[in-house]
Amino acid sequence: MLHTHTTPAARRRSFRKQLSSGRLLRMPGAINPYSARLIQEAGFDGVYLSGAVLAADLGLPDIGLTTSTEVAARAQQITRTTDLPALVDADTGFGEPLNVARTVQLMEDAGLAGLHLEDQVNPKRCGHLDGKALIPLDAMRRRVRAAVDARRDPDFLLMARTDARSVEGLEAAIDRAKAYVDAGADAIFPEALGSEVEFEAFRKAVDVPLLANMTEFGKGPLLPARALEDLGYNLVIYPVTLFRLAMGAVEEGLRTIAQEGTQESLLPRMQTRSRLYEVLDYEAYTAFDGSVFDFTLPPGT
Repeated sequence: MLHTHTTPAARRRSFRKQLSSGRLLRMPGAINPYSARLIQEAGFDGVYLSGAVLAADLGLPDIGLTTSTEVAARAQQITRTTDLPALVDADTGFGEPLNVARTVQLMEDAGLAGLHLEDQVNPKRCGHLDGKALIPLDAMRRRVRAAVDARRDPDFLLMARTDARSVEGLEAAIDRAKAYVDAGADAIFPEALGSEVEFEAFRKAVDVPLLANMTEFGKGPLLPARALEDLGYNLVIYPVTLFRLAMGAVEEGLRTIAQEGTQESLLPRMQTRSRLYEVLDYEAYTAFDGSVFDFTLPPGT
């Protein structure tokens, strides 16, 4: 049946172990629980939950309008369906240190393996846009310490993201990252690095697991997984890739139906009914109620 067979604690322990393996963990961004299952079937190492994707799914820009409870609710829906560890974008922690503390516990309760907090002011903006503003270093230290103090499971990964590269420069970003590690962050997410040289410099300077963000149409290069692994990065996310692919296909499909008056020409591009039912594991539900799966699919569907 379409649900996880592992516990959150087990997934967190596994995630920690994999982070120290010396191998690059690949984590595509899930659109919804169904896509999380497809990510697992495709053999990836984890699932990423992008704040930008959740905001867009709700018809909102990525400027901090979503709430911690909205994010936790979607996270719980996704962690229910996959045995992979899931990492969530917790934006700025949704408020001051007390809000950050509550956010950490909400995300633990949602079954996640970890989260990342960023050092932007509220309202934040996409990390690959201009005009970002950072909170003072001491304020971000307080955010990180609040997260550490609130964490109940020591295996729950607390990652700090810094947006300083495009605001204060690379050296300032490295200095901030080191300060966040000193405050208790387990890992660092350096956002919007501009070149492979900068990725290398960050790796040489910071001695904790590092995340590389391979988002499309951003400020940095789209480095292949092999290059990132050779650079010593531990995680790579593809946060909005599946959302962009899906919405591109939706727009094209709508245009085709509007122009042709039928979806007939789109059929070869669609996931078939039989594949949908395979992913959803219809047959397994028979063990609970034999009347659920009592039909035969027509040929070719």
